[in-house]
Parts: sequence; structure tokens; C-alpha cells
Amino acid sequence: MRKLIAFLVLLLVLVAILDRVAVAGVQREIATQATAKYDLESPPEVTIEGIPFLTQAVAGRYEEVKVAAGAMTVSGVALSSVDFTLYGVTAPLADLVLRPQQVDMRAERVVGSVVVPLKTLSQRAPRGIKVDVAGDALNVSGEITVLGQKVPVKAALKVEIVEGGLKLVPEKVTLGGGIPVPDPERFINFRIPIGKLPYDVKLTDIKVTPEGLRISGEASDVPLRG
Repeated sequence: MRKLIAFLVLLLVLVAILDRVAVAGVQREIATQATAKYDLESPPEVTIEGIPFLTQAVAGRYEEVKVAAGAMTVSGVALSSVDFTLYGVTAPLADLVLRPQQVDMRAERVVGSVVVPLKTLSQRAPRGIKVDVAGDALNVSGEITVLGQKVPVKAALKVEIVEGGLKLVPEKVTLGGGIPVPDPERFINFRIPIGKLPYDVKLTDIKVTPEGLRISGEASDVPLRG
């Protein structure tokens, strides 16, 4: 009986070790493919959710995979955080082990978010304009130049998702200095280009955070191989 118990304990330990080794291998492969496919500066951090992992590996389907790419630059725009969650990832374990360069890795759905930090927003704003956050609102302040005169200005910003990125439109513009300025909004309008994001995620929602703008998006039936 003692030998049987010892054997079962050893078997459980071996299964646990194999489970962790297998999950590390698949996470590494997903990170490698993402780095190559999207020309990332460094491999993202990949975490496959769910324990035990081997039951998912045998089925060749991973229900939830988190990919944290960290800070990156897309189309010349610095993003401070880029995170994705892949749902329904299919990748047979045997193919991953024996022929990783040929396996068709695919996600049924991808949900992602990127953060455009305040520093990036201010860098993209017109000269003399600074962007900041007050609660859940995005504001601008600074000076605009009209007919050679500098005019202090403050405004709230409305953010819209447009083709190719974001459009920031001033609302409730307040001018100082007593200088009349027709249509002052035109001096503060600007855009943030957001190029093609990893996993072909399309932007769908915007939220103001203390760090800047968090933009969320989704994609479906996404190939993961480079």
C-alpha cells in the first residue's frame, strides 16, 4: 500500500511538472509568433489561464490567453500600455511540439486595449497646448496665437474614433485677454493616428483615465502565426 501511495504521489508530481513545462512551451510559442508577426520590440508576456493546462493542451484549445505587450510605438505614436485577451485559441499540442512553424494557431475572438498617455496627447496637440485629466474629463489649456497675439485658452475635449485613429474636438472654449477670436475651436482641433494594432483589433470604445485615454477594441477569427 505504501508503495502504491508513493507511486501515486510521484505520478501527481510528474503530471504537475509536465503541466507547467507544457504551458511554458505554448506561452513561449505564442509570444514568439506575436513578436515576429507584429515586429514587436520585445516578446510580450503571455499567460494561459486555466488549471490544469494539460486538459486544454490535449484538446488543442485554450479558452483564455492574456498577452501583455507593455509600452510600444504604433505609426509613430507612443502607447504606454498594450494588452490583449485571446479567447478560444486553437493550437494542437502535437503540432506545436513537432512542427511549430506550420501549425495554424488561431483565436476565435480578441479583446484588446491600448493607453495613449497624456505625454503623447500633449505632444500631438497644437503648439502651446497642454492636455490634462480632471476626473473623467479630458481638458486642454495653454495659448493660441491669433494675428500675432497670444491668447490664453481653456477647453474640454471630446474624443471621437475616426478612420485612422482619434479626433479630439474642443468644447466649452474659454478665452482670456479680452481678444475676440472667431471660431477658436479650429486652433485646438487635432488628431492622434492609431495605425494597425496587433491581432487586427478595431477600436470601439474610449475611456478617460488618470494616465490618459484607454481605447478598447475587438477582432474575430484572428490568425496568430507570423
